[in-house]
Amino acid sequence: MANPTAAMLVIGDEILSGRTRDANMHYLAGELTKQGIDLKEVRIVSDDAPAIEAAVKALAEAYDHVFTSGGIGPTHDDITADCIARAFRAHIDVRDDARALLEAHYEKSGLELNEARLRMARIPDGAALIDNPVSTAPGFTIANVHVMAGVPLVFQAMVASVLPTLTGGSPLLSQTLRVDRGEGDIAATLAALAEDFDDLSIGCYPFQTNGVFGANVVVRGTDGGRIDAAMTRLAKEIEL
Repeated sequence: MANPTAAMLVIGDEILSGRTRDANMHYLAGELTKQGIDLKEVRIVSDDAPAIEAAVKALAEAYDHVFTSGGIGPTHDDITADCIARAFRAHIDVRDDARALLEAHYEKSGLELNEARLRMARIPDGAALIDNPVSTAPGFTIANVHVMAGVPLVFQAMVASVLPTLTGGSPLLSQTLRVDRGEGDIAATLAALAEDFDDLSIGCYPFQTNGVFGANVVVRGTDGGRIDAAMTRLAKEIEL
């Protein structure tokens, strides 16, 4: 049985402008791999409502899970929650359970729960809250879309809250063989290997060190025995 599939939607002008380097995709990919959920696509969109809505709809229809990152904070450009609500035609407003979390947090911290901070308690109808043990303001899940913060530490905490609730498949395994020859020298060997082991993913990643060309060949799959067999054959053929 095939593993569940996932996509990620990264939201924010700061990512596209180069001002902020996204770290969340790398983290999510690693965690989904361990869970046996295959990350198939990542999109990055600006803080543009129609673009966010269109991307969410398309990804939610195409994959089992969608993870969003960014745009659920207290400022005017944090529009993700509203866009998700419109994409699912759900009413959105400050919700009592989310408000209670923020009230307790800000009372304890001695800060005011002002109108801007209260924006983070706006949750679409029918959504389930995603726990945020770092800064309390929750994310939410609606249908198959998991809406999370863009701050890496908070994003990671929310991923840790969501993943135990999802059914995964077989974890993705991998092995790597370093080959001190150029890609062109081993391309035919890899093509034949990929044809005979079509249940595995075989990637070739070139490098150059001190003027010497080489490649790391990575074999991925869910069957450790098949990976071992492919790597054994590859090593023998490269040696020959």
